[in-house]
Amino acid sequence: MIVPMSTSARGAVVLMAALCAGQAAVAQGRAPVPPPKSWANASGGEMPKLGAVEWLQRMHAASRQRSYAGTFVVSAAVGNLSSARIWHVCEGDLQMERIEALSGPPRSTFRRNDQVMTFLPEAKIVKSEKRENLELFPNLLGSPDSSIDDFYNARVLGKDRVAGFDADVVQLEPSDGLRFGYRVWSERRTGLVVKLQTIDNENRVIEQSAFSELQLDAPVKAHALAQMMSSTAGYRIEKSELERTTASKEGWSLKTPIAGFRPISCYRRPMGDGPQGHTMQWTFSDGLASVSLFVEPYDAQRQPREVVLALGATYTLTRRLTGKDGDWWLTAVGEVPPQTLDAFAHSLVHTH
Repeated sequence: MIVPMSTSARGAVVLMAALCAGQAAVAQGRAPVPPPKSWANASGGEMPKLGAVEWLQRMHAASRQRSYAGTFVVSAAVGNLSSARIWHVCEGDLQMERIEALSGPPRSTFRRNDQVMTFLPEAKIVKSEKRENLELFPNLLGSPDSSIDDFYNARVLGKDRVAGFDADVVQLEPSDGLRFGYRVWSERRTGLVVKLQTIDNENRVIEQSAFSELQLDAPVKAHALAQMMSSTAGYRIEKSELERTTASKEGWSLKTPIAGFRPISCYRRPMGDGPQGHTMQWTFSDGLASVSLFVEPYDAQRQPREVVLALGATYTLTRRLTGKDGDWWLTAVGEVPPQTLDAFAHSLVHTH
């Protein structure tokens, strides 16, 4: 049974994801991929024919080279709505961002390259963490020989206007049932993603993200955002302790790879202050969608029942894994159909 849930809990993640146009496999220090020469005339006239990888590289390059400010709205098919105000600035290799929630509990999220700080004013808490791999759309791996073209086909649907900007509308159609499709509005002059729809296998929109108002090349100053990010007086800072590791070192592997999904990172984090052990987070991406597997020791007193939850385009699967050396609790999360998470759960094995 799939349980639908409100998108409010997902709002900040989606806003970071869809708008920065760049999800989980983009390492912040990597040099941008040079744009194909065929983009040279993209600012006017008819768009040249581009493959899925070229379209996505264009969108990714725009997110790393343009400063902008705007209001971003996320909605789900069940009618839930969340919005935020975004300020994004690029200065050389520096990427800075501020996301101010306009709905739900007050919160402000700041990002400086891989450093992310979330201010929760009601609780007077600042959550600080490093995210080497950000959850952004698209999840480009950065290599021209990416296998995205093997799993998605790009088709230009036409032109439209979003927040006053002319945009090319591109459909990214999956080649199998392991991933969702996407309908993307790419600002015609820059390539920036200004609207994104996630499409299921029946061509229904299950989630939509779009700018309702946008100012390109906005006069956003990195030093001003940096000052706001460092203003933590009166807040308690909670740092997330992540330790880089590998799945094999932690004793886990996949019996059968899930088509198109490549491992991009693996971390372990403490479960608490006591001797409860740690949680492993193993993340995969196909270049657009990402899946994270969280594995921890099973605790009958603490673990809930096995469920599949739906939050807009994001599904969460929980499952107890039984092995010769003990039981484990798996939480699989991803912007993929539930059968994809089930495939990961069936393939995941403890090797030692």
